Amino acid sequence: MVTTRTRTAAVLAAAAVVSAAAAPASAASSCAVVWGSTPETVQDRGGGVLDDVRAGRHDCYDRLVLDLAGVDAADVGYDVRYVPAVHEDASGRPVPLRGAADLQVVVHTPAYDGNGAATYDPADDAEAVDVTGYRTFRQVAWAHSFEGSSTVGLGVRARLPFRVLVLDGPGDGSRVAVDVAHAW
Repeated sequence: MVTTRTRTAAVLAAAAVVSAAAAPASAASSCAVVWGSTPETVQDRGGGVLDDVRAGRHDCYDRLVLDLAGVDAADVGYDVRYVPAVHEDASGRPVPLRGAADLQVVVHTPAYDGNGAATYDPADDAEAVDVTGYRTFRQVAWAHSFEGSSTVGLGVRARLPFRVLVLDGPGDGSRVAVDVAHAW
């Protein structure tokens, strides 16, 4: 009887070791991405107004979110791409960004209403969103809005894969989410 208990304990201990060894491999594979680093664009759409820019951290990626009021997800137009340098809308001045790669995020939605009043205007254009401590993001800078489009510069630690999602809500609006992976 003692021998059976000892064998059972040994088998259970070995199974626990195998399970523990397998867990990190499955966790690592859950972060495998099939995204790329080439431009993602949806043209000839637009509407509504940009009313907020925010960021969040996830296990496998950092996320930048542009909140758009008054436009359905099906009508959102955007252009997201790595560029040698992000430039301010209208003036063309370069927007300095920390990090080894500059991701330009353009939504075909203005950051002003029909009367020209700003609907999004961060206190500090160079630090539009605080991304201190993020694994991939180094800086989020506001590059302004002009002629119905708004631009955000995203400083990234390296040219990493990204994806763009357009999500419904909240309310009558939608969100453009740009996810940048922590690794290839």
